[in-house]
Amino acid sequence: MFDKELVLEILKQIDTALNAIAVRVHPISSSEDFTDTPQGMEKLDSICMLFIAIGESLKHIDKITNFELLAKYPIVDWKGVKGFRDIISHHYFDIDAEEVYWICRNELPNLSKTVKQIIEDLQK
Repeated sequence: MFDKELVLEILKQIDTALNAIAVRVHPISSSEDFTDTPQGMEKLDSICMLFIAIGESLKHIDKITNFELLAKYPIVDWKGVKGFRDIISHHYFDIDAEEVYWICRNELPNLSKTVKQIIEDLQK
């Protein structure tokens, strides 16, 4: 059995980061809002940094739980989330703002909802 309290703490940190991304991306209406101004680029940078932290934390949860916990929630492409972290971390200068925008608009809500569900399930 894994350390449930540690996993819950990590999941809560992930939840906080996902909420921060949602707030930061809310006023963004296109990828150009990221790339056309210095403020937009700062927002893109901060969102990418949070995605790196989320991906790294998910990798840590996988290790702690022997790859069993996240697998119980197949509605999320966990490999894709962790892979996105790798792309951002290792190929930062090749980041596609359109892809980040798409992920924020299309994948973030489901990821956030699922993380909240895992937290709720572990607290039972």
